[in-house]
Amino acid sequence: MCGIVGCILKENDGNAAPILFDCISKLEYRGYDSIGLATYDGSIHIKKDKGKIDEVNQKLNLPDMPGNFGIAHVRWATHGDPSKLNAHPQLDEENTIAVVHNGIIENNSKIKADLIAEGHVFKSDTDTEVIPHLIQKFMDEGLDLEHAVRKTIEILEGAYAIAAISSREPDKIVATRKDSPLIVGLGKDGYYLASDSPAILKYAKDIIYPEKGEIVILDKNGVVVHDEFDNEINKEIDTINWTPEMAEKEGYDHFMIKEINEQATAVRNTLTQKENIENIINDMDDITRICFVACGTSYHASLTGKYLLESLAGIPTDVILASEFKFSAKTLDENTLVIFISQSGETADSLKALDVANETSKTLGIVNVAGSSITRRAQYVIQTQAGPEIGVAATKTYVSQLTAIYLFAALMAKDDKLLEELDKVPDFIDEVLEDVESIKSMSKRYNYAKDFFYLGRGYSYPTALEGALKLKEISYIHGEGYAAGELKHGPLALIDEGIPVVVVIPPGESHKKTMSNLEEVKSRGARVLAFGAADDEELSEKAPEVFTINPEVSEIIAPLVYIVPLQLLSYYITIEKGFDPDKPRNLAKCVTVE
Repeated sequence: MCGIVGCILKENDGNAAPILFDCISKLEYRGYDSIGLATYDGSIHIKKDKGKIDEVNQKLNLPDMPGNFGIAHVRWATHGDPSKLNAHPQLDEENTIAVVHNGIIENNSKIKADLIAEGHVFKSDTDTEVIPHLIQKFMDEGLDLEHAVRKTIEILEGAYAIAAISSREPDKIVATRKDSPLIVGLGKDGYYLASDSPAILKYAKDIIYPEKGEIVILDKNGVVVHDEFDNEINKEIDTINWTPEMAEKEGYDHFMIKEINEQATAVRNTLTQKENIENIINDMDDITRICFVACGTSYHASLTGKYLLESLAGIPTDVILASEFKFSAKTLDENTLVIFISQSGETADSLKALDVANETSKTLGIVNVAGSSITRRAQYVIQTQAGPEIGVAATKTYVSQLTAIYLFAALMAKDDKLLEELDKVPDFIDEVLEDVESIKSMSKRYNYAKDFFYLGRGYSYPTALEGALKLKEISYIHGEGYAAGELKHGPLALIDEGIPVVVVIPPGESHKKTMSNLEEVKSRGARVLAFGAADDEELSEKAPEVFTINPEVSEIIAPLVYIVPLQLLSYYITIEKGFDPDKPRNLAKCVTVE
C-alpha cells in the first residue's frame, strides 16, 4: 500500500518529471487514492491531487515540471481522507523540504503535539507531515539533510520508507527505511529509488537493498549508503532479470488475465528450484514440526502444504495467519521449521513473525521478489519464478508458491512419483486455458449472484477457499469456501433456490463423499457448477453444469490445476459486471502496514 519513487539524473539539464511520472504509474497496483510529484529547479515544485493517475495528470500535466531530480508518490489513505491537502509529497512550513512516505508513523500524534507546542503549524491530517517538520527542526539546528533525517527516524515509531529533498541542500535525495520496502537502482543515465522493482525496470536493473536504519544518499555522481553509525558501507549489487515487457500487458486487456495465462510458464520455471530445495533439506536436521506463516492467498497455499507434509512426510504441520502468530510463538523450538510464504517478501505481519521465529527456530522463506526483506532475514530461501505480478489478486504467484511447496514436500518424503506428476502440470494448465470460452459462457449465466459457495474436500478444500477469495476480491460478490463435510454443521442453512455452489471434485478417494455433498445442495435448489474429470460419467449425470479437466490430473496435484478455471470464472464474472479486476477497491498488492 502506497508507493514511492525518486530519481536524480546525471546530466544537469535532464528532466526528471517525465521519468518520475512513468515510474510512479507502474506502482498503481499497490493501491492508491492520490498522486503527487516534487521536483527541484531553484525551488521545490509540487503537483498533487486525489484521484486516479490519468485523471490527475489530465488536470495537472504532471510530467511538465522542471528539474533534474525529484520524488513521487501514490498514496492510500490511512491518516486523513483522500484529498489534495493530504496527498504526498508533504512539506515543512517554509516549503524547503518535501517528503514522500510509505507506511504508518504510530507516534505521530505525540510528535505533532510537541511540534505544535514549539510553534509549528500543520496543514494536513496525515501522519507523514510530522516528518518534514522534524527534518526542518533539525536542519534549523545546524544538521545537514542526511543527519536531520537520521535524527528524525530516531524519534519515529512504526513502519516507513522515506525519501526527502531540500532546497537548502539541492541536487540530493536522502532516503531510509524500516519495515517498508525500498530499493535503489543504478542506471545508465541516473539513480533511482522505488518501493518495488517494476517501477524502475525500464531505467535500472542493477539494484541495492537498503536495510533497516541505513541512510541512502543519491546525487548525480552516484549512491552512498551509511549504516546507523555513519560508516559508509559497500552494498552488494543484484541484477534483476525481469524485462520491462514482463511488467506490461502485452496486448491483454488486464494484467490479471495476462498473469493467469502465464501460469504454466511460472510452474515450469519454479520447478527449476528442485536442486536448491534439495540442498536446503539436506542442510536441515531433526525437524520434528513444521509451521507455515502467511496471509491471504499465501495462507491457502500453506493449507495445501499442511495436507502434503502430513500425509506424505508424516511431519506434524500447523498453518498460522501472520497477524495471529504472536499467540502461538511460545510453542516454537529448535526442532521447528517455520516457513514464511509471501509474494512480495515485505508483508508487515510476516516480517514481525519472522523476527520472532528466528530467535528459536529454523526459518524458510518462499518468496517471489528477489532481495526482499524476507529473503534477507530468513535462514533459507526458495525463490519462486513467477516474474513480476502486477494484478492485485494473486494468480501466478499462487501456483508458483504451490509448486515450491509441492517440491519441498515431495523431496522431504522422497516421493519420486509425485515429482514425475509435477512435471506434467504445465501442460495440464495449458489445456485448461484452451477451454476459456466455456468459462466465459458460464460467467454470463452467473454474474447475477450476490452469494457464491465453494465446496471441496482434502486437497480441494484450500482450492475452494482460494476460489472464493478470488471472486470476492475482484467482483465484490460474497464468496465462501467450505470443507464439504462441514455442510451439515451450519452452511447448509444458507443454501437456497438459485444460489450458485461451485464443487471442486477431482477423481480420488474424496470423490464419493463430495458427490454426496453435491447432491445435498442440489436437492435444496442450488445451481451447481462442478469442476471435475472429463471422464467422470457420474458427475456429468448429476451436476447440471460441469467444467471438465484432464482425468490424468490426480487428486493430489489437483490444487495446481483446478484453481485455474476458478480464477478465470472470477475474472470473467468481474468483466461482466463492469469492474476493473486489476484495481479492486480497498485492496493493495503489498500490505506493508498492520
